[in-house]
Amino acid sequence: MKATATKLALTVGMFTFVTSCASTSNSSIQTQQATQVTDSAKVTIIKIDGSSTVYPITQAIAKEFQADSKNNAQVKVNISGTSGGFEKFCTGETDISNASRPITQTEMAACKKNGVAYIELPIAFDALTVAVNPQNNWAKDITVAELKKIWEPEAEGKITRWNQVRASWPDRPIKLYGAGDKSGTFDYFTEAVVGKAKASRKDYTASEDDEVLVAGINKDPDALGYFGYAYYEENKDKLKVVAVNNGKGAVLPSRETVEKAKYQPLSRPLFIYVNLWSSKNKSVVYKFADFYINKAATTANSVGYVPLSEEAYKLDYVHLYKGKIGTVFTGKSQFDLTLGELLRKQKEF
Repeated sequence: MKATATKLALTVGMFTFVTSCASTSNSSIQTQQATQVTDSAKVTIIKIDGSSTVYPITQAIAKEFQADSKNNAQVKVNISGTSGGFEKFCTGETDISNASRPITQTEMAACKKNGVAYIELPIAFDALTVAVNPQNNWAKDITVAELKKIWEPEAEGKITRWNQVRASWPDRPIKLYGAGDKSGTFDYFTEAVVGKAKASRKDYTASEDDEVLVAGINKDPDALGYFGYAYYEENKDKLKVVAVNNGKGAVLPSRETVEKAKYQPLSRPLFIYVNLWSSKNKSVVYKFADFYINKAATTANSVGYVPLSEEAYKLDYVHLYKGKIGTVFTGKSQFDLTLGELLRKQKEF
């Protein structure tokens, strides 16, 4: 009886000890999970969308920013084209918008209506690149007038063969690849070449994703297309670049020709637009914008774009720290002023 009682007491004691351990363990797990949830809640998500042209710069800077644990931020960078990005930005869905052209009057009005104040920050130069398939042995250069002849709305269904563009070129079909109508590249190219933004033929393979255009031209011997210079730099073995003649001789896109303003009218500034509300209320967004300006020159250079002047980046800092709202571009691209001259102009919101 005594032995039985002793065994029972021992069993109860063991059960109590195990239960206590399990309870302590569960409590510890719950505390750990709660801490993880709390820590997770502290992580700020910076939402960025817009231009596929600007994407390589922003994505590279975002990775570097997130690599520093002190920043405690998750940066999500998506591509929907410049116009698609502004649609989200001007309704407050995103914190930063990548853009390969200035904000338009319509987009300015949408932002104003929804109370979205923004800081316009030029971050690099791009050279819109005209490319053909490597098998193309005839198109070494092309004039701006010939590009207009190919791409203007009136060309749809009519200019369909290479020899219609230049008599010395072969009687072969011309297959066109270009930016989709949500893309800032589309807006800039049509304005620079045709003379009016969004004025373009529609019978071509269109995409906001430049990788799609590169792949299409690479597979099509009769192709001609246009996209950002970084995508040509990345795919030189798959494409052949065409020199552009604006009346002063044929010029190839390069960092040097862009810096010296020789590759005209297809050189253009690239931008990020920062939501001022986010900058004030999410200090990490403001911190990211500061980090972006600091890294823009080296990152732009590394991914195939042309850095701005030191003066232009200093003006970016001034605009960011003084909270200079609005745009200096009056809702359209400017082809006759330097970026330094533009950045000193009064901003409009």
